[in-house]
Amino acid sequence: MARGKGVGARLGRAFLLQAAFIGVAAAVSVFLANVLLEDVLIRQALRDEATFFWERRATDLSHPLPATLNLSGYLEDAPPDLATLGPGFHERIDTARPTVVYVSEQAGRRLTLVFDRGSVAKLVTLFGLLPLAFVLLVLYLTTWLAFRASRRAFSPVVALARQVRELDPTALHPARFDRSRLPPAADDEVQELADALARYSDRLAEFVARERQFTRDASHELRTPLTVVQISSDLLLADEPLSEPGRRAVKRIRRATGDMDELTRLFLLLAREDEVGLPASAVCINDVVSEELTRAQQAAEGKPVVARFTEKYRLHLEAPEGVLSVLVGNLLRNAFSYTDQGEVEVSIDADRVVIRDTGVGMAPDRLAELYRPFVRGESARRGGHGVGLSIVRRLSDRFGWPVDIESQPGVGTRVEIRFPGATVVDSSQ
Repeated sequence: MARGKGVGARLGRAFLLQAAFIGVAAAVSVFLANVLLEDVLIRQALRDEATFFWERRATDLSHPLPATLNLSGYLEDAPPDLATLGPGFHERIDTARPTVVYVSEQAGRRLTLVFDRGSVAKLVTLFGLLPLAFVLLVLYLTTWLAFRASRRAFSPVVALARQVRELDPTALHPARFDRSRLPPAADDEVQELADALARYSDRLAEFVARERQFTRDASHELRTPLTVVQISSDLLLADEPLSEPGRRAVKRIRRATGDMDELTRLFLLLAREDEVGLPASAVCINDVVSEELTRAQQAAEGKPVVARFTEKYRLHLEAPEGVLSVLVGNLLRNAFSYTDQGEVEVSIDADRVVIRDTGVGMAPDRLAELYRPFVRGESARRGGHGVGLSIVRRLSDRFGWPVDIESQPGVGTRVEIRFPGATVVDSSQ
């Protein structure tokens, strides 16, 4: 599983986004409150103060100017730096203490009110930011506790998903999903899911065992009658009085029997590989290719097809020899089977084996479906059962030997098998 895509990571991102949203919302709220306090409340209070002063002054000339801790008033005797200000509001931040100045004129007289904004900022900090910080702390703590609780709630699901991800299809063990292996915080639903997975794994293991047993038994049972058919075909071909149509029929029987024998060989190989694995040994790829090329030529005996084998290098590999023989043999037999006349060329380069033929070729849409089971090339008349290339792809994926196929109708087919781990020896040395 890719990092950052699990349930725990998604929960963490969700809670982090929630915490970030809360912080941004709180900061915006404080900013708006500060703007509202200064631009609305303070200015409105100064207007009301000026209005009240002019009303009282109209009836009582001795009414005093405003003089409080945060507010000072001047009537005609404002300091020089304030005397030049026009009517309205003015922000002064170049002084020791930031102030808001409001100048009001009435009946030719001038009233200047100076409000200390620094005191208001202290009040905002005392009664706004500190409570807000406390609320944010509580919210963040609550979010963190909720995240921890959510992780604990999901931890059994995460553990179960990890067990499923680490499950080996070739070695199924239902005990992997036993309830005792779940975290103590597993809910009833998670335990029921684990029981269902254990039952499914148990049934799947039984199906796999039955399939392997059937494949092994069927392959063994088929080899005996196939051997009898092959020997009988050889005896018939050796019989001189056999007519030409009868000889062609016996050859078809012999080729079909060879295909079936190769198919049972494949099934036995795959059954052993799935069950116990196949031992690797030091193998010379050139020798395997040469042997399989000879077998493919014998199977195509009577066809006007020339085989060419070029060895530029000798390749050595640690691999099961049977697997390599099956993979190369299938591709070579296909090359001869779909080439009515012309040539099949096999070359061994630095890290690959290339097989070229001048056969019927395949259209691109047919080539795209070639690895599907029971899909054959140009026509069914050329024999085979449509499973060879499917098994070739399975073996190439299993052992890391990429197979690339290029083909053009009427031109031929080119197959390339790469062996990344092969040891290369120059054959000219």
